[in-house]
Amino acid sequence: MFNIYTLLLILIGCVLQDHAYPADELMPLTCRGRVRGLEPSRGDVDDALGMFSLTLIDTLDTLVLLNKTAEFEAAVRRVLKDVRLDNDVVVSVFETNIRVLGGLLGGHSMAVMLKDAGHYMQWYQDELLHMAKDLGLRLLPAFNTSSGLPYPRVNLKHGVRGPESRTGTETDTCTACAGTIILEFAALSRFTGDPVFEVHARRALNFLWEKRQRNSNLVGTTINIHSGEWVRRDSGVGAGIDSYYEYLLKAYILLGDDLFLQRFNIHYASIMKYISQPPLLLDVHIHKPLLPARTWMDSLLAFFPGLQVLKGDIRPAIETHEMLYQVTKKHNFLPEAFTTDFRVHWAQHPLRPEFAESTYFLYKATKDPYYLEVGRTVLDNLNRFARVPCGFAAMKDVRTGSHEDRMDSFFLAEMFKYLFLLFAEEEDLPFNVEDYIFTTEAHLLPLSLSTAPHAASLPHLSASEELDDSNFDWTCPNTRLLFPDPAFPRNLRDPIRSAVDKSCPRPALHREPGMGRPPLRAQDFMANNPDHLELLRRMGVSLIHLKDGRVQLVQHATQAVSAVAAEDGMRFMQEMMELSSQQQKEQLPPRAVQIISHPFFGRVVLTAGPAQFGTDLFKSITGVRGFVTVAEPYSGCAELSNAAFVQGRIALLQRGQCMFAEKARHIMKAGAIGGIVIDDNEGSSSDTAPLFQMAGDGRNTDDVTLPLLFLFYKEGNILLEALKEYREVEVLLSDKARDRGEIHWTEQRVTSQRFGHTYSFQGFSLFVLSSTLKIFLSLQSSLSLP
Repeated sequence: MFNIYTLLLILIGCVLQDHAYPADELMPLTCRGRVRGLEPSRGDVDDALGMFSLTLIDTLDTLVLLNKTAEFEAAVRRVLKDVRLDNDVVVSVFETNIRVLGGLLGGHSMAVMLKDAGHYMQWYQDELLHMAKDLGLRLLPAFNTSSGLPYPRVNLKHGVRGPESRTGTETDTCTACAGTIILEFAALSRFTGDPVFEVHARRALNFLWEKRQRNSNLVGTTINIHSGEWVRRDSGVGAGIDSYYEYLLKAYILLGDDLFLQRFNIHYASIMKYISQPPLLLDVHIHKPLLPARTWMDSLLAFFPGLQVLKGDIRPAIETHEMLYQVTKKHNFLPEAFTTDFRVHWAQHPLRPEFAESTYFLYKATKDPYYLEVGRTVLDNLNRFARVPCGFAAMKDVRTGSHEDRMDSFFLAEMFKYLFLLFAEEEDLPFNVEDYIFTTEAHLLPLSLSTAPHAASLPHLSASEELDDSNFDWTCPNTRLLFPDPAFPRNLRDPIRSAVDKSCPRPALHREPGMGRPPLRAQDFMANNPDHLELLRRMGVSLIHLKDGRVQLVQHATQAVSAVAAEDGMRFMQEMMELSSQQQKEQLPPRAVQIISHPFFGRVVLTAGPAQFGTDLFKSITGVRGFVTVAEPYSGCAELSNAAFVQGRIALLQRGQCMFAEKARHIMKAGAIGGIVIDDNEGSSSDTAPLFQMAGDGRNTDDVTLPLLFLFYKEGNILLEALKEYREVEVLLSDKARDRGEIHWTEQRVTSQRFGHTYSFQGFSLFVLSSTLKIFLSLQSSLSLP
C-alpha cells in the first residue's frame, strides 16, 4: 500500500516542477502555480504565500521519510539556489513559522541525519539552518509588543513598521497563532546556540497562561496583543486554539521542561470537564463554561484524538475519532464544520490532514487493524473524489463533489506523511521516527534537542508558580492492560456509529412527568403551529408579534414548567440564535458540472448555481449528460445560427444582454438538452462570490423544461479551455458529482443521494439582551421551514 503513496508523491512532484515551480502552491485544476497578487485574493488564506516556494520547503522531510533521498538532495539544492526570504510581502507569522521555518528545520534535521549516515548530503554545511535563522530574524520584529504576543503579520523585507509596510496596525491575534511558536523557535535556538528565539516563544506562552480564565482554566479564541483582553471568549479545541494545546504537551516532550506538562495537564482537565461531551467536543464560554458557545464543530479539532493518544487518554480518543470517521463516511470527507447532529455546516474540505493524523496515532497506540481500514477509506476517497489531472483538488462542497483550484502545502507535508506512516512496516522507514517529534505541520524535530546546550537566561518558573505534583501523570499507558478484551475498542465505537447513522444529536434526557414530548428544535419551529407555541410556553419561551411584522422570542427560565424544560428552552434559544446568525452566510444549494470525457474522466467538478426554472437536478436521478458546444450568438439572446450543432448537446452561453429564461428558450428551440451560462465578469469565482441563482423573467416559465446552470468566470473558463484544447468535451449536470466508477452507467444505476434540507429563516435580524434572552425575527409571512 505504501508504494502507492511514493508513486503519487513522485507524480505530484513532477507536476509541481513542471507546472508550479517556483510558485508557492499548485493550482491543480488549471495546472499552474499560484502566485500571490496574480490570482484573485482569497483573504487571510493568502497570508501563507510569501513567494518562497512554500510547497517545496514544506515537503522536504516528507521526501526523506519516503526514502527519496536523491530527490531530497536535489530539492535542497533547488531551495538554496532559488528561494529568497527578503521579499516585500506581508505574511502570517503563524503560517510562516509552522510551514517555512518548520520546513527548513525539518529539512536540516534530515540533511544532518543523512550526512551522518555517510551516503548522502556529504557537501551539506548547515545551509538550511542558516536560511532558517535568517527567516527567524525576519519574524522576530512581530514579537516587539508590550505583552510579548506577536503581531499576526509581518513584512519579510521591512518587518513591522506600521502602514507603510502594511503591518503593525493589528490589535488582535488568535490563541493558536501566538501559542504555536515554541517548537520551531526553541529548535532554532538550540540548533544555532542563539537563545533569543526560544526566549520570545516562551514569553508569549507565559503571557497566554497568565491570561487564562482562572476559574475555568480555559483560554479564549482571540486575544488583544496589547492589553491581553479576550476579544472572543469562546473556547474549544478547534480553530483558533487547537495547536496551542498541542504545543504545550509537545514542548514538554521535545524540551523536557516540566512547566509545559503542568500547564497542559491543568488545561486538559478543564477540557475534559467542560468541552468534551463524548464523542463531541463543543465550544463553551470561558467565564461560563457550562454554557455552550455554538452548536457545531469545525474539522480542525480532528487532531485532538491524536493528542489524547500522546497524553495517554485512549478511551475518549477512540470515541471522538469514531464520531469523526462516521461523519467522514457520511459525507466522503470531513466538512470544514458540521452540526451536532452531523449535518454539513460549512461544506468545504481543503484536504485537511488532521483526521489522518489521529488515525495514525490511534493505530500506533492500539495496533487495531480497524484503523488501517479507516486509512484505506481516506485514501480511496482522495483518489475517487479529489484526484484531478494535475494533482489533488480541495473540495468546494462535499455535498456536490465540486472542487476548488487549490492544493495547500500541508497536503504533501502532512497528509502523505501520515498515510504513509500508517501503512509502512518498520523496514520501510529509513530512520526511526520515534527519535523525532512531529510539529503541528508534521515536520520532524529530533528529541536530542532536549539535551542540546541552551542559555541559562531562558525564563524559568516565577516565585508564585511552583510545580504541583498533583498535576502530573508520569506514566505512559500500556494499551494491553487498558484493553485486555480485544473487543473493547469495538464496544466503544458501535454506539457512536449508530448515533451518527441515525443523526441523533444528543442523548435522551430523563424528562419530567407531564412533558411527554421531545424538545422542540429550532429548525423545526413554525410560528403558526399551536403545538409548537404550547411547547414554547412549557419551556418558558413567549412569542410576541410586533407592529413592524417581526416576532419577538423571549425566555424567562422561571416560567418553564420544570428545570428540564427550562434547559430545553435555553437550548432552543441558542439554536435559534445560531440559525439566525447564519442567515447572512447561507448559500443556495449548489449544483455540479462534472467533466467526464478524456482526459478528465470525472475528476474535475465545477461549482454551479441553479436556476429558479427548468429541470430541477435534485429531482433527476441521472442528471443530464452531454457534449458541450458554444451557442451562436454566444449571448443566446437571438435564435441560434448553429442550431444543427447545438441539437442534442449542452449549450454554453454568455451572461448578459437578455434574461436567463430567454436564453433557455432559444437553446431549447435549437434542440439543446441543457445550458450553462458563463459569467462575463472577468475574475469572478465561486471562491470569492456567493452562489448565483438565475431568476426567471417575470412570466410563466413552465415551458422551460431543460436544466440551466450558472458558472462564474473562473470555473467557466476552465470548461472553455478544455473545449478549446480537446474540442469534444462531455459533461454531467447534476446535483452532486458522481463516483467516476459509475459514470458510464449513469442511465442504468445512479442512486440519488440528496443531502439534507437546507433550512433558512428569511430576513432575520438578531438582538440579544444580557439578562433575558430575546430574539427578534423578521418574517415575510410565517416562520415555517421546508
